[in-house]
Amino acid sequence: MSEQQWILKSTEEPPKWFLELVQTYISTSKGNFAAQLLWQRGIRDKIQLENHINPQTYQSASPFEFGQEMHLAVERLQQARNNHEKVTIWGDFDADGITSTAVLWDGLGQFFAKNTQLNYYIPNRLTESHGLNIHGIEKLKQQGCQLIITCDTGSTNIDEIIYANNLDIDIIVTDHHTLLPERPPVTAIINPRNLPESHQLFHLSGVAVAYKLVEALYISLPQIPQQPLEDLLDLVAVGLIADLVQLSGDCRYLAQLGIGQLQQDFKKPPVARRRPGVGRLLELCQKNGDRPTDISFGLGPRINAVSRIQGDASFCVELLTSREHQRVCELAEITELANTRRKSLQKDVGSQVAQKLSQIDLSTTSVIVLADPQWAVGVLGLVAGQVAQDTGRPTILLSTEEVVEDDKENINFTPSPPSLTLARGSARSVNSVDLYQLVKDQAHLLHRFGGHPFAAGLSIPVENIALFTQAINQRLRQISGGITPKPTVEADLIVTVADLGKELFLELKLLEPCGMGNPVPKLLIKNCWFENTWHRNQEDSRGQKIQYIKTEFNIRDDSTTNTFSGIWWGHYKDELPPQKCDCIVELDYNTFKKRYEIRLITVRPAKNAINPVDNSLSFILDWRNMPPNNYPSLCDSPLMVKECPTRWDDLRVWLRRSFHKQQPLALAWSKTNPQPPEEIWFKLVGIAKYLCRTNQAVTRIKILEKLSMSNQTLHLGFQALKNLGYTIKAEDNYLIFSHKDEKNSTDKTTDAIEKFIAAIREEEFQKHYFNKVPISIINYQLIGNRVGGNTANSGSSNS
Repeated sequence: MSEQQWILKSTEEPPKWFLELVQTYISTSKGNFAAQLLWQRGIRDKIQLENHINPQTYQSASPFEFGQEMHLAVERLQQARNNHEKVTIWGDFDADGITSTAVLWDGLGQFFAKNTQLNYYIPNRLTESHGLNIHGIEKLKQQGCQLIITCDTGSTNIDEIIYANNLDIDIIVTDHHTLLPERPPVTAIINPRNLPESHQLFHLSGVAVAYKLVEALYISLPQIPQQPLEDLLDLVAVGLIADLVQLSGDCRYLAQLGIGQLQQDFKKPPVARRRPGVGRLLELCQKNGDRPTDISFGLGPRINAVSRIQGDASFCVELLTSREHQRVCELAEITELANTRRKSLQKDVGSQVAQKLSQIDLSTTSVIVLADPQWAVGVLGLVAGQVAQDTGRPTILLSTEEVVEDDKENINFTPSPPSLTLARGSARSVNSVDLYQLVKDQAHLLHRFGGHPFAAGLSIPVENIALFTQAINQRLRQISGGITPKPTVEADLIVTVADLGKELFLELKLLEPCGMGNPVPKLLIKNCWFENTWHRNQEDSRGQKIQYIKTEFNIRDDSTTNTFSGIWWGHYKDELPPQKCDCIVELDYNTFKKRYEIRLITVRPAKNAINPVDNSLSFILDWRNMPPNNYPSLCDSPLMVKECPTRWDDLRVWLRRSFHKQQPLALAWSKTNPQPPEEIWFKLVGIAKYLCRTNQAVTRIKILEKLSMSNQTLHLGFQALKNLGYTIKAEDNYLIFSHKDEKNSTDKTTDAIEKFIAAIREEEFQKHYFNKVPISIINYQLIGNRVGGNTANSGSSNS
């Protein structure tokens, strides 16, 4: 992997008058960070600032800014309505395409009878791919369709549009993808790429373009709609943020209003929600709809996951629009399970890609092109995006599992035999490389492709892959002058751990919603270190573990005695440096845990960090089972570990602290007389009964000290208590216990208690092990073993 390049953006100080202006929007802090970011991002006067923060002051553009094309579209829709023609919405299977379809389904549904006059068609990702296709058009013709309205697709489907015209089907295209030089033969094409780049509508995503078409119809036929146009804004916000378009102009305005709608609807009881399916999906991903990240990390990935795993995502439109509570709850569960499957697949494919990547010379590679017959097509775009970020190179991943397509159903760039064995895949860009143009330059080698400068989908005859790889690398080297790119990460601000928390969060919130052109602020923290690190597999909605890792930790530096919580998605705790380091993070609020936390983006050892391999033997002192008055006298007072560990990771945390403080580490625990595990269980039940009876709150640390066990084992104890009818609720740093008479089955309760008791026995075994293990083994496990880049275990099931 290439060495990552970190860039700190310009930290030009804003003038005093601008700082005072920003302070009027913030009551909890001085506003320095927010003012610096806003100034840095070009918000430099009162009107810009007001429009950026308050959508009520922003003047949105009329849908008729699209000119004659919008008038033609409205006129054709009025004709279809008057003549009772059958109209079909042709959508797409990603989050932008699904929400676009849902917006047209609900919006046009005010003018056309649903399921009789108005229907929708979503292509299957795994069998049809993006865009119009001949098979689908023929199917709609058989159903009597006379007008197709595309959304988030269609701009480049010239052959398919001509085919539809020959079947007497008119087409209105609403899309935002790259246009061809010639106008397609359609009734109307509404695409913001036809507007000047400076226009406030230029960056609209597919869902926002669809909304503008509905808005034009509302303006033209105001007496007909029964539902307010604003009811569609929550769907618009989901599609806008999930599609990663530049959130400026009307994009930002619509997203701001839509997030407000999303939040208001979620506050209602589930049965009273306007979109109960969206509400249930938010509950499953433990969000409440008031944060842009609830969409980018919650709703968006889940909607996208359905087609990635199942191919057919048609039911997602029903999930977003239906008000049948029980039905949409079932659909939300299916969507959630698809997302857990997507995570596992993504991890598996990511591991296989990493293995292939290790076998190529990145120093001579400008564009990464990898192929494999086993890769699931649905997750290739996600993995390609991660590889591109990690390596700093555009990445194209292809599945070569045999796919045969007929000429008559696809656009072909070159004459070909009646059938082709194709590879299909996804491409993702990085470092401002125009990927669409780069791929287009090799069109003569492809079967078909489509996309925009940042992402593309393509299919290619398998026999052309090697030539394509060579040609596209050569082309980028010509464009870049032979310069080998490096992966870059940009930080916006330098902060300390003491700066993290509510005040900074509220300052950064002024910039929301964030997206392309206005990214989530990246915060650089220098000379920090990590404590209490642990990782685990996530669980799905049914409690089953899935093969997707996240690491949790506390971060600390010299600015404060307090630590701050954080997570690192897709990484193991052993990937965190043991010494002082610098890291780039994003600050967020976890609505489920009700806490502010950071998301770790990247980390590297600090320049002056101490390598724990150096001076290792003199750093670890063996004072186990030694009376305190016999401790040797040292020039440097050691950091003492008085509690016997149960895992190597417990000791590694202490080792990090010792290197940071430049103190030797003394292992100073003594052998204890363990209590019978059953007695500890009864003691835990007694604590729970007492806390219920007295209505007292208690910290988790207090219970751990009382019972002398690890956090993981206490978790199993809490699971057993829940089977006995106890409820344990976390509020801030305290736990509140209550009890109901409801209990699970006897077998389930017995099994939970036995798991807890077995964990206690395992911990006692580990304590016995760590009391006897030679110091040479401890040195090897904590330090010598890390030199080889590995971390061995003692055989413990808890390691």
